Amino acid sequence: MTPKYKRVLLKLSGESLAGPEKHGIDFDTLLSYCKPIKTLHDMGVEIAIVVGGGNFWRGRSSGKMDRTRADHMGMLATVINALGVCDTLEQLGLEVRVQTAISMQQVAEPYIRNRAIRHLEKGRILVFGCGTGNPFFSTDTAAALRAAEIEADIILKATMVDGVYDCDPKTNPNAKKYDTVSFGEVLKNDLKVMDSTAAAICKDNHLPIIVFSLDDPDNIVAAVCGEKVGTLVEQ
Repeated sequence: MTPKYKRVLLKLSGESLAGPEKHGIDFDTLLSYCKPIKTLHDMGVEIAIVVGGGNFWRGRSSGKMDRTRADHMGMLATVINALGVCDTLEQLGLEVRVQTAISMQQVAEPYIRNRAIRHLEKGRILVFGCGTGNPFFSTDTAAALRAAEIEADIILKATMVDGVYDCDPKTNPNAKKYDTVSFGEVLKNDLKVMDSTAAAICKDNHLPIIVFSLDDPDNIVAAVCGEKVGTLVEQ
């Protein structure tokens, strides 16, 4: 297989790292995701990763905390996941750097755009933690922002659903799956690809997204090589 994209940003949800336990990090599950990432790296693809934190903390859904504080706790949860991803990739022999949007120099590098791009050019894998570093912004928005900043060719949104549907396929067996859909339709119809801020950033910066399922981790490789997986969201 030949990669279609040279530089990609992979968005991994925190929930996907939890595996069957539904909480924390299941390292066998994480390893199954990291192996295709290594395959892409060996093909010469430049890879950045944004991780969520929902396997440890989803404070905003409780409604019992100040939103800003809850979001700060969520950012710290993403760092735990970023370090777990880093360690697993390093065990596969890859060179990895973790950069965080909140300064924690004993743990990771601060996010600096030029340094991030230099790491990619040198063949290192980047893992971004802490989202955007600001409350009220999701890790989907962080993925869109970082992808635009590092001039990624595409965002790979690896989820627990095999694409974008016109309604929730878990509750409606007649839900229609899209092979391709425009950002205009996503925003107009409030399709659950990512939040509207993230979708608007991608639309304004002509950043396509492939949404696909992680049930088969090799979908990561297939998506980058241009095979028909999931749903392509574009202009």
